[in-house]
Amino acid sequence: MSEGAHELSVSCTIAAPRATCWAVWTDRKAEWFCPKPWRAEVIEEDLRPGGRSAVQMFGPDGEETGPMEGVFLEVVPGQRVVTTDAYAAGWVPQTPFMTAIWTFADEGEATRFTAIARHWDAEAKARHEAMGFHPGWDQMMAQFKALCEGAAG
Repeated sequence: MSEGAHELSVSCTIAAPRATCWAVWTDRKAEWFCPKPWRAEVIEEDLRPGGRSAVQMFGPDGEETGPMEGVFLEVVPGQRVVTTDAYAAGWVPQTPFMTAIWTFADEGEATRFTAIARHWDAEAKARHEAMGFHPGWDQMMAQFKALCEGAAG
């Protein structure tokens, strides 16, 4: 599979330094990780390769998803995080859906933030689109941007 063949992504320029964006990504995930009025609860984030990532989402009418369980594959503080749900903690295989790639890059005095969902196949990508990747991740991105710019201002 060529890179990008089964990808969905969102990206924006944030009027805040990369260090601020990194701090919001690592320390304030519950405030931006899912579109409001849904809320996210971080169960665990062990930010190191092989570390557990577990987040649960709660809807306004009592809905629950997850927890979304996976592991970190790569962590470069302030620059890049890669996670996958192909494994649970301890490298226990589970049915995969996607690999997420989060990047932070300097863009002048601002930060270019990109979130990529790379799926295993065309069917998984189509399923994610049907679940509402857009506008869900677009709203997540807007919430993240607002928090970063508020923290920087």
